[in-house]
Amino acid sequence: MTATSERTANGARREAHPGLVLLLIAGAQLMVVLDATIVNIALPTMGDYFQKTQTSMTWALNAYTLAFGGLLLLGGRSGDILGRRKMFIIGLGLFTLGSLLGGLAVSFPFLLFGRVVQGLGGAIASPTALSLITNAFEEGQARTRAFAVYAAVSGGGAALGLLLGGILTDLLSWRWVLFVNVPIGVVLMVGAFLYLHETERHEGGFDYLGGLLSVVGMVSVVYGFIHAANDGWSNAITILTLGGGALLLLVFFLVETRVSDPMVPLRVVLDRNRGGSYLVMLIVGAGLFGMFYFVTFFVQQVMRFSPLRAGFAFLPVAFVIGITSQAMTKLMPKFGPKPMILTGTVLLTAAMLWYSRVNASSGYWNLFFPGMCVMAIGMGCIFVPLTTVAVAKVQNTDAGVASAMLNVGQQVGGSIGLSVLATVAATAGKNFVKTHSSAFPQALAQLPPPLRRTVGGFVQNSGSNGPEQGQIKHFIAGLPAEQQATVSNWFHGPYHDVTAHIQAHASAMGFLAAACFGIAAIVVAALLINVKKSDVPSDPSQLMGAGV
Repeated sequence: MTATSERTANGARREAHPGLVLLLIAGAQLMVVLDATIVNIALPTMGDYFQKTQTSMTWALNAYTLAFGGLLLLGGRSGDILGRRKMFIIGLGLFTLGSLLGGLAVSFPFLLFGRVVQGLGGAIASPTALSLITNAFEEGQARTRAFAVYAAVSGGGAALGLLLGGILTDLLSWRWVLFVNVPIGVVLMVGAFLYLHETERHEGGFDYLGGLLSVVGMVSVVYGFIHAANDGWSNAITILTLGGGALLLLVFFLVETRVSDPMVPLRVVLDRNRGGSYLVMLIVGAGLFGMFYFVTFFVQQVMRFSPLRAGFAFLPVAFVIGITSQAMTKLMPKFGPKPMILTGTVLLTAAMLWYSRVNASSGYWNLFFPGMCVMAIGMGCIFVPLTTVAVAKVQNTDAGVASAMLNVGQQVGGSIGLSVLATVAATAGKNFVKTHSSAFPQALAQLPPPLRRTVGGFVQNSGSNGPEQGQIKHFIAGLPAEQQATVSNWFHGPYHDVTAHIQAHASAMGFLAAACFGIAAIVVAALLINVKKSDVPSDPSQLMGAGV
């Protein structure tokens, strides 16, 4: 068989420079990772358009997270069985379609539908990216460099999403945080069709019962944590979904021990080091996702950064992660994965503790910038060695599900973190209001007497979290013209000062809770991950496919 016929049989239509192949795979991974945060910056603007509160707008994130987290395991195994190149293209197609639908949305339910389609596409495309990159490059320095680029893209994508979201929201509109994926997705699909080879497939069928249990169980658990963030841990739906989801996942793992061709072979997860890496990713994801969420809203609502300025504020994170990830490819073979993972978790915990010092007068350069740099170094230290350990000694035909397990840890961890930290912050905010009960009346007293009852009633009837920016704008617009400037100045002055202190205290307690996740990650990494320096070859990518 000639080289050309081999390429055709493997799916690729043309030969490609390795750099182009890397660009296609890393570009797709970046697009999926970006989506976790690119919408964050646009949430306040989207909320104004749909006339939804900040709490309601979190469903623009939750809809994506539910689909993405719930279907990751099934998406990863689909690539192993049906072919990763094929599923990669299908996943990109669904992600692109969902982006288009979300950008065209004129109603909130239609926006959520588009986000669900996006999540479905991401759940299929993302697990295949890591396994594709290990097959596209020969062992040696080229694959090591490609592996580091993948790690930098995955780690820095969240920060780049905030930057890009700010630029698009400020210069164009919130719709472009979704529309931007459409031309990129089309180009990546065409490139994948032309230049990517098909990989070795798992010779077996689908575990339909396992797939059903995993999807329903994961969706229930993720939804339970999301519901807890909005309605509390004692809510009946929260208890039912969390308990039911945990039971379904327990049944899922029992089923996997009894079927001949399981969706998630237990050999993938029961390895001490591999299982430890998944658990560390879950805990780290819990702390990081909540931390990004709080910082994003703090810099916009308390520090009054525009979406564009807020996006640029996160730019150092992407650069530092990229530099640190490249350094890990040289340091990890020298020192081993465990010291690097421990260093990373310690730095992340230190950043979270540093952020817990936040107050209403905190500035970018004296608090957030140094914290971001420490956090980014920690993320860079973790990602390459943690990913390497997660896929170490996995059979090529199990690579998709092994990659999916790592993504599951990150996504479910993010849902856990956001629900726990939001609960902590909300409780802290309510307690702060109780202990500073005179602050609002004092601020209200700065309004002319005729306006105090009207404005005070509006604020108090807006709920425990106070009115959103969109509600405030709508309220001011409904006042007589001669009163609008006075009320607007009050909301931007005395009222903002009161809410800034409340939000700062709530955020500080949230960051402190995130540090607890960091401490837990340090303990898990120290106890479970035991990969020695001698176990890591000079080319970390040689670990993939070494057999079980």
